[in-house]
Amino acid sequence: MHLPRLNQTPKQLLRILEPQPGEHFLEIGPGIGTHAVTVASRLGAGGSLAILDVQQQMLEAVVRRGHAASVRNISPRQGDATHLPYPDRSFDGAYLIGVVGEIRGGDAALRELSRVVKPNGRVVIGEALPDPDFVPLPELQARAQRAGLILRRTTGCRFAYLARFEHQPPGA
Repeated sequence: MHLPRLNQTPKQLLRILEPQPGEHFLEIGPGIGTHAVTVASRLGAGGSLAILDVQQQMLEAVVRRGHAASVRNISPRQGDATHLPYPDRSFDGAYLIGVVGEIRGGDAALRELSRVVKPNGRVVIGEALPDPDFVPLPELQARAQRAGLILRRTTGCRFAYLARFEHQPPGA
């Protein structure tokens, strides 16, 4: 979790995710909060960052990290990415860094992301080797498309990338 993220730094995530003050975002699998505090800061007091993880201790670590940086708009929730505990179209965007390959039933998680993100909402997924659960971009693109997420752009290389998708509801 403390390893360098190559092209997946918080600053690079902000560039491709483009969160705006007042928006509402979701991070799945925040780990220790490497990206969460930066994104939540960008969203400001009028915005919020929901974080979801299966491990309560990770959620607590992120909240502590946020409080240490005077960031108070992070809302933790323990749960499973294949059954997101949020209403339809709750978020302007979502992101997962180094997580999608770890989720059993990853296609269900992609469908759930599509459900909770607003139409045209942004979903950024980052993957990097040597992660043993690395998902190659072509495979991710095909899986995401089946879930209603359309690839719009990428940054990085095929071994370490951030991919930005947009939610396209059926018939849009």
